[in-house]
Amino acid sequence: MTQHSSATVGHALPLSVPGAGLKAGLGWGLLGVAAFSLTLPVTRIAVQDGGLSPLFIGSARAIIAAVLAAAALVLTKQRFPQRRQWIRLAVVAGGVVLGFPLLTSFALTSAPASHGAVVIGLLPAATAVAAVVRGHERPPLLFWIMAAAGAAAVVAFTALHGGGLGGLRWSDLLLLGAVAAGAAGYAEGGLLARELGAWQTVSWALVLAAPLMAVLTAAAVVRQPPSGSPGEWAALAYLGVVSMFLGFFAWYRGLAIGPMAKVSQIQLVQPVLTICWAALLVGEQLTWPTLLGGAAVIACAAASVRVRLRR
Repeated sequence: MTQHSSATVGHALPLSVPGAGLKAGLGWGLLGVAAFSLTLPVTRIAVQDGGLSPLFIGSARAIIAAVLAAAALVLTKQRFPQRRQWIRLAVVAGGVVLGFPLLTSFALTSAPASHGAVVIGLLPAATAVAAVVRGHERPPLLFWIMAAAGAAAVVAFTALHGGGLGGLRWSDLLLLGAVAAGAAGYAEGGLLARELGAWQTVSWALVLAAPLMAVLTAAAVVRQPPSGSPGEWAALAYLGVVSMFLGFFAWYRGLAIGPMAKVSQIQLVQPVLTICWAALLVGEQLTWPTLLGGAAVIACAAASVRVRLRR
C-alpha cells in the first residue's frame, strides 16, 4: 500500500493531468501495484534460507531506498519541509519505513507469502479507518460494518490456519501489527502529500528514518554477518530499489494523471497478484482457505473504501 491508496483518497486534493486520459492513469497505477505485489513473495525469498536476517532485510532495504530518495530530492531541488511537517513525517516513517517492512520481514520467516497477502489485504480498510479518525470524519454505519467484517474475516482466516483462536501464530500478530503500522503511516502520508507532494513525502520519510535504519543495519550485521546467496541479495535489491522507491513513482504518476478515486481502486487487486506471485516464485500451493479468505478480505476492504469515497 501507498500513501495515496484507495483508503486515503479524499475529495480535497485534485491531482490530474489534463488530457492524459484514464487509460494512461490506470496503466501507470497498475504498474505500481504490480511492483508492490511482489514485495511479500520477494521478502519470503530473502528470508527463507536464513543467510540474511529479518532485521538486516527490513533495515537495509530502507537504506537503499533512502540513498535513492536523497538523490532525487537533491537533483530536483526540493525545499525542506517545515518544522511542524517533520513531526508528521516521523509518523509516516514510523509506519511505512520502520514498522511495516520490519514486521513483515520477521513474519515471513515462518508464514507463507500467500498467507501474509490475505492478512495484509486488510490494509485498505484499516487505512480508511485511520484516515476517518485522523480527519475527524463521520462516515455512515455501513462503513464501520464493512471494516469490522474485514477484520473478522482476517481473524477467521488466521484462526482456521492456526487450528482455532488459541492457535494464532506469532507471525499472524506481526502481520496484524504491520497492518496497523502501515495504516497509520499511509493515512498521515495521504494528508501530508497534499502539502509536500506525493513522492516527496515518501522520500523525506525515508531520509528522516535513514539514521535509525543505519544503526539497525549495523546492529544486524554485528549480530549475524550477512551470508546470503545471490538470489537473496537480488531479493534485497528489489525490495530497496523497487518496493520502497521506484514503485512509488509509477503509482503516484498514475494517481496524478487520475482520476485519483478510480485509479486508486486498482490497489484492491494487489493481494490477488501477491498470491499468484507466491505460487509462481516461491512454489506455494493455492488452497481453498487462502483463496476464499483473500476474496472475503478484498470484498470487505473494497466495500468500506468505496462507501467512504462515495461520501
